[in-house]
Amino acid sequence: MSWIILLFVLIIASVKTRSSKKPMTVSVILPAYNEEKTVASVIKTVQALNYVDEIIVVNDGSLDDTEQVAKEAGATVISHTKNRGKGAAIKTGFKNSKGDVVVFMDADLQKLVPKQVDKMIQPILNDEADVTKTKFKREAGRVTELTAKPLLSFFFPEIKFEQPLSGQFAAKRSFLNNIQLEDDYGVDVGIVLDADVMGVRVKEVDIGNISHSMSSLYELNIVATEVVRTIVDRANSYGRITMIDTLGKSIRMGVLGLSLTTLGFFFVFFIRIRPSYLALYIGLAIVVIGIIIATYYIIKIIRASIKTILRPDDKSRNLKSFFYMHSPLVVSALIMFAVLFTMLGSVHVDEGKISIEPAARNVIFWKQPVENQTIDIRGPYTVDSALENEFSIIRIPQDALNTLELGYGDKIIIGEQSYTLNQTIPGEDSIMRIPYNARTTLGINVRDVIRDTDLRNYFKDLYATKNITLSTSNMTMVEGIIIKNTVSDAKTINIYLNNEKIGTTTGILKDGSYKIYMNGYLYKTIQVNNDNSQKTFTMTKGNNVVRIEVAGDVKSSTELPTSDKGILFYFNFPGS
Repeated sequence: MSWIILLFVLIIASVKTRSSKKPMTVSVILPAYNEEKTVASVIKTVQALNYVDEIIVVNDGSLDDTEQVAKEAGATVISHTKNRGKGAAIKTGFKNSKGDVVVFMDADLQKLVPKQVDKMIQPILNDEADVTKTKFKREAGRVTELTAKPLLSFFFPEIKFEQPLSGQFAAKRSFLNNIQLEDDYGVDVGIVLDADVMGVRVKEVDIGNISHSMSSLYELNIVATEVVRTIVDRANSYGRITMIDTLGKSIRMGVLGLSLTTLGFFFVFFIRIRPSYLALYIGLAIVVIGIIIATYYIIKIIRASIKTILRPDDKSRNLKSFFYMHSPLVVSALIMFAVLFTMLGSVHVDEGKISIEPAARNVIFWKQPVENQTIDIRGPYTVDSALENEFSIIRIPQDALNTLELGYGDKIIIGEQSYTLNQTIPGEDSIMRIPYNARTTLGINVRDVIRDTDLRNYFKDLYATKNITLSTSNMTMVEGIIIKNTVSDAKTINIYLNNEKIGTTTGILKDGSYKIYMNGYLYKTIQVNNDNSQKTFTMTKGNNVVRIEVAGDVKSSTELPTSDKGILFYFNFPGS
């Protein structure tokens, strides 16, 4: 009987102990900067987990409707008056949260499901870890592969995480209270390094497939800089840097040279100055200066390094420390090559020109000079509504006209309505002001951004009339063209007035009939057969004789319209 009483007492004690253990509360922090498109989706995904006690969105000085969207989605919103950085937003959210477990997640995550968030939190709730960080399937991050991993392998070789900069973390409040959170993008790697040194349990959790919005090279440069600073600071604080001497000056100058080279590439593609070629020349000058500095100091470093390695005395350096010292130079070189190869990865080779358009401005190199021009920088262009009462006028930047091979005063037919191409107003060098009906037909909206290489796709197969520059004032000439988005075999067409060459044009000339107008009337319909020997066509107006000569082969992206599509040429003799 006594053993039954004893068993009963043990059961009661076990139940009491289990019931007295208070479940851990969970807070989710979402730092957000201009994330109105995705923040609500992330909030709703987290809300699906019934054990999450609070969701805090830290609106880090957003310029869009992030704050209102987050509030409407049901989150508690704390706003910074200006953008202070990801780490600062995380610190604000942490200070204002109450959970025993604090989860940090990016607000721009796409295709996120509750199960993925649950995988982050459960290891802590089940006492399997003190900190969890995520890894997920995506293209390899450039900052991770070219910056974080090389530095970590030198200074913290014991850290073997696949994605040390994943950005999604969960941790016990007791641990977070004992570390210093960074104010910028170094916050993620800082948590990992502090956890490693403090010996807390860190678990990397695979959450499958998620995606972020793509960052620009400028943003990646900021991230890389802040990650490098955090890793180096932690390495210095934790005694991982073992060799700093006069060789460091050459290494710092080598890094400066490589950084200037990277800056030069960035300047070429992303800095906008008028005239456009000025940014190109300034950027190339910075690149040249950077290469000179980097080459000079890298040669010095190589010479000093060889002498150091081959020293016969007992003062030869430890090779591991030697590599630690050189790692910033190696990483800077890798970042520079990553930028360069990113640019080269955006190369488009067309007949007669090479275009490089990474994500913004289109740099064009002509393999065959066009009107003595061998280089140009164009785009991108932002669509806006037309000015008041300008129902038949499209205001378009000169760069865009060059791409379309048109000029100011030319006309383009969109949806059976004629629009005159006019200059942009001052201060709107990258704005295209297009009337509503034309925008609707073209399928574009206000605030759409069109890259230069995509421009012809929007105007593809439209008919336009183009004023041709002639070397005489006795006649004017308008040419009909059809805009194409690819380059094809075409013909050079020479224009003669009274046996004197006065102009040249080019275009794709197919077999068929073509209309020629003179002083407002249809003068002649000519038949073109590229296999036929006839290459000249003659017209007369009083004492004037106009001769059209189909000359050599060229490449062109404009097609000359056959009679069913428009006019070929319109000649006008003033005063006739």
